[in-house]
Amino acid sequence: MYLLKQKILDEGIAITGEILKVDAFLNHQIDPALLRELGREFAKRFSDTNPTKILTIEASGIAVAVMAGLEMGLPVVFAKKGKPGTMTGGVFYSNVKSFTKDTEYQIFVSSSYLTESDRIIIIDDFLARGDSIMGLLDILAQSGSILEGVGIVIEKGFQEGGEKLRRRGIRLESLAVIKDMKDGKISFC
Repeated sequence: MYLLKQKILDEGIAITGEILKVDAFLNHQIDPALLRELGREFAKRFSDTNPTKILTIEASGIAVAVMAGLEMGLPVVFAKKGKPGTMTGGVFYSNVKSFTKDTEYQIFVSSSYLTESDRIIIIDDFLARGDSIMGLLDILAQSGSILEGVGIVIEKGFQEGGEKLRRRGIRLESLAVIKDMKDGKISFC
């Protein structure tokens, strides 16, 4: 997606060979016009599917998932990092390791919002090692929901997350795939 790649080149910062800072438009300050276009692109790419809901993870995936949900006319469910006191009744949960924060945490989704009759598209902002997506897949397995596919805004193609999902036969739609970030320069696949 040209618009996204250009935004990454113009405003993204390769902090290290593995960390890309895009907080100027995606995950701290948000560019609503860009996110609207990302939502439209996900709707286009998944137009041959029949989802009932979109699933994402707190917090940076929410804005993109909501825009995709708006374009597809679908509700958005997000996994919470930590179980709030207001989450009563049955829950699905999984353990996730954060690549950027190098910490482990649990994610939770109320069993009221994912059922065996649901067909799910997972949307997230980044795909690096795939730990967050694997946690969401674990929650889907617990719920009995069917996965239609995974949509990622920025995939780090030089890390194993995308390949891990593709080897499992999971449909993966990444809007921008980064080849490398050597010497502070970002290049795409």
